[in-house]
Amino acid sequence: MKVAIAGGTGFVGQHLIRYFVERKDSVVVISRNKRKSEQSLVRYATWSELEKSTMALSGVDAIVNLAGETINQRWTKEAKERILRSRLDSVSRVADIIGKMERKPVLINASGISIYGYSETSSFTEESDLQVVDFLSDVVDKWEAAAEQIPDTRVVLLRLGIVLGNDGGAFPKMCLPFKLGFGGRIGSGKQVLSWIHIRDLCSLIHFCIKQEELEGPVNATAPQPVTNDEFGRTLAKLLKRPYLFPVPAFVMKLLFGEMSTLLLQGQRVFPELALRHGFPFEYPVLDRALAALLQEGEAKR
Repeated sequence: MKVAIAGGTGFVGQHLIRYFVERKDSVVVISRNKRKSEQSLVRYATWSELEKSTMALSGVDAIVNLAGETINQRWTKEAKERILRSRLDSVSRVADIIGKMERKPVLINASGISIYGYSETSSFTEESDLQVVDFLSDVVDKWEAAAEQIPDTRVVLLRLGIVLGNDGGAFPKMCLPFKLGFGGRIGSGKQVLSWIHIRDLCSLIHFCIKQEELEGPVNATAPQPVTNDEFGRTLAKLLKRPYLFPVPAFVMKLLFGEMSTLLLQGQRVFPELALRHGFPFEYPVLDRALAALLQEGEAKR
């Protein structure tokens, strides 16, 4: 295959590049600045180059859009504007590029499960009603609406849960207090964590590209979500560390402001479409996923 990745310099993007290179697929990384690749299967193209000519994307089977300002920052008014604008801008640019291409690729557009709202008791699938209840769900709603407007191409709205990997995302920060012996539940501990191992996420993106009947929302979460308390106890057990020090909700709000909702509220989200179409999760349960990540982390030390 030949795949283009926008946002390829981030955590998920870097893993996705490695995934496709391991498969001997060709990758075009769409970036803001001109770069030279050190890998024969990888080349870079800037947004400005592609606005003039899409020759670099000739023969591309899919565009994976991961581009956007990180949400892992305090959500000031200015940060909120950057987060929303960066996502809408990336979709607009991708739409312009696809519009100029004679052979239309599938678009895998990353979004998030926050669009389902929050609940400790309800479960959500791709068929669940959407709930715009806060800043992040509003971003996802507008982001997906913009992507769905792109004509003449198949669009997959990949709703990501918490992506677990050793070299980015939330997992290293979640591990740190446990490694120091100060692990415990966050807030009530009842909030549900819908997660996915980074390797399964990369495989699922590939799966969505190949499965032509997949279109619209697809949940990128493992089949067995857990509560924050279950996550912490599993991690503490694998690390052989105590599980004694809960972090009160007000402390999280002081530290992170509005962004604390990501840690204090949750959703039980199931990947119904992926399972229905036969996607084989390598890490369907949490203990297997965490054990693999911790083993990988130790091997790299």
